[in-house]
Amino acid sequence: MTTDDDRASSAASKGEPTLAYRHATEYRLDPEREHLLLRALSAATPGLTQLRRYRRSWLRPDLFAGIAVAAYLIPQVIAYTVIVNVPPVVGLWTALVALVIYAAMGCSRVLSVGPESTVALMAGAAVASMADGDPNRVMALTAALSLVVAGWCALARMARLGWIAELLSQPLLVGYLAGAALLMIVGQLGNMTGTSVHGHSIVAQLQAFAGVVTGTHWVTFAIAVGTLVLLLSVRKLLPKWPAPLIAVATATVVCAVAGLDQYGVAVVGHVPTGLPVPQLPAVSWEDLQLLILAGLGVAVVAYGDNTLIARGFPADTDPDEGRDELDPQQELVALSGVHVAVGLFSGFPVSSSGSRTALALAAGARTQVYSLTSAACVVAVLFVAGPLFAQLPKAALGAVVLYAAGKLVSWKEFRRLARFRKTELGLALAGALGTVLFGILIGVGVAIALSLLEMAQRLARPHEGVLGRVPGLPGMHDVADYPDAQTLPGLVIYRYDAPLFFANVGDLCRRALLVVKQENEASPEQPVRWFVLNVEANVEVDITAADGLQQLYEDLAERGVRLGLARVKTDLRLPLGRAGLTDLIGEDMLFPTLPVVEEAYLAWATANPLPPQPADTGTGTEELDGPRPADDRGDHPDGGTEPRPHGGAGAEPAAPGQVRTPSDVRPDH
Repeated sequence: MTTDDDRASSAASKGEPTLAYRHATEYRLDPEREHLLLRALSAATPGLTQLRRYRRSWLRPDLFAGIAVAAYLIPQVIAYTVIVNVPPVVGLWTALVALVIYAAMGCSRVLSVGPESTVALMAGAAVASMADGDPNRVMALTAALSLVVAGWCALARMARLGWIAELLSQPLLVGYLAGAALLMIVGQLGNMTGTSVHGHSIVAQLQAFAGVVTGTHWVTFAIAVGTLVLLLSVRKLLPKWPAPLIAVATATVVCAVAGLDQYGVAVVGHVPTGLPVPQLPAVSWEDLQLLILAGLGVAVVAYGDNTLIARGFPADTDPDEGRDELDPQQELVALSGVHVAVGLFSGFPVSSSGSRTALALAAGARTQVYSLTSAACVVAVLFVAGPLFAQLPKAALGAVVLYAAGKLVSWKEFRRLARFRKTELGLALAGALGTVLFGILIGVGVAIALSLLEMAQRLARPHEGVLGRVPGLPGMHDVADYPDAQTLPGLVIYRYDAPLFFANVGDLCRRALLVVKQENEASPEQPVRWFVLNVEANVEVDITAADGLQQLYEDLAERGVRLGLARVKTDLRLPLGRAGLTDLIGEDMLFPTLPVVEEAYLAWATANPLPPQPADTGTGTEELDGPRPADDRGDHPDGGTEPRPHGGAGAEPAAPGQVRTPSDVRPDH
């Protein structure tokens, strides 16, 4: 009996290739299924997934970056509590919770999430009229507002509305931030002058300040000015040093040594230590109803800040790791989780800080471990350094807020918008004015409404053009851009650069008929016979637009003009077919490219020549309007009017003496 080994030996002796058997692979065809809760937890915490791939070489730069950010963050968030009108310790609680939760749930490796000036101002404005100046009431309402923001973010994630942050265009964002900066500055006039300024609008606050400005406490004002000057000087001369910490610490030491609180300088006073117990805020259902709309505005701005800053400051990843991509939908989940935790720990709504994120990158941060390091520093302050803030002057905090407000105003951006287009500058100024006059919450709505109106205006009245050939330049181009552009007599190829929908189809029809009229007036001896719409940019159509195209077909037919479509994509062809337009227009008038349009028209024009023009007899009875546009009928040999074939790309070429293809007609590019 011959074995496998004998056959292998025989094959080897004859010089034939052989393969030796090996041990069979252990196949696992049934994949191990992870528990549903574990999969959900993994999807909701991409930050923890990143930390599982953490490298030891990243620890040192992350630690140093975390300490640097903490030195900048601690005085900054305490200053923002003045905007919200809550105790300073609430800012530390809020920052601690936001840093830890985002490190676990966020996508960005370096985004610094926590209290931020604009969102703090929105939160303070939203609850001011409901709290009547009671700090405990403000704490409860801002915590409830955080939970409302979390709910809006969760709803947006379920509806996959990650694009909502893009509703704020750049000009309106610039103007909105400038308006918010002005509101912040006016809101700190009382703290910086030692006077009492009240009012829920900027006009009311300015009127109140005008009545008490003569009673300015000059020592308080000197502290505010000195703190601001020191902050700006350190920032200018030593940009890598924590300027806010140095300025605030100096003001605190001066106030404590000189005993300025005994001379009427307002100080922070007792700061509690430790952490609060998680609890639901003590608010009523009526309070929550009043906070729903404000929470929507805060959610839009906070999410917009997160996505814009995260995209503007991508993490420095290694080449083999690929780019650090931001998932807009996951950012909604992260922002929702952060605000749930903030609300339970009596905090106020948060966003992200561009300055802290830039500082972290400059210090070499690689992952969110730097945020956890900053959180550890905040814990140390909460348990150890609380008494040190007792002599912190409120005027110094007002100076820090003034400094932060100044960074929101970008004169460079205003100048850039003015150079680009005056309308862009007008939108920015409108956003700023709406924010200043109507408040931060309504200002957000005004900014979004203006963005949508601008977008609608551009779609309703888009760019258009008649296409032709340019000698020496491949392809077809807008004839308005080239003085030497050429077109075929009787053929108009027209492009409308927008999706077709109810708001612009009427404009398309008006412009198309106007083009035909002007073409006929310019060349009465060669009237328009084909009007081909290049629908390359018309990727969508609604039923109103389909009806409008049908009306255009009929209007052109009354003028003896055939309607065609070129470069029809499948996404557009299907709804046009369902609307009956492809059958109405005819398959022979649907063209894949523009050169095919020209070839088909030349063949058709050869087969359907214009009738001869009447001779000028001088009797005054000739037609003054030029020749009647030819329809699709020719002379039948027996005198009838049977329609001729339309021809197409495969029709016979033009005969001598008739319309010919220009020498520069070439494939479309």
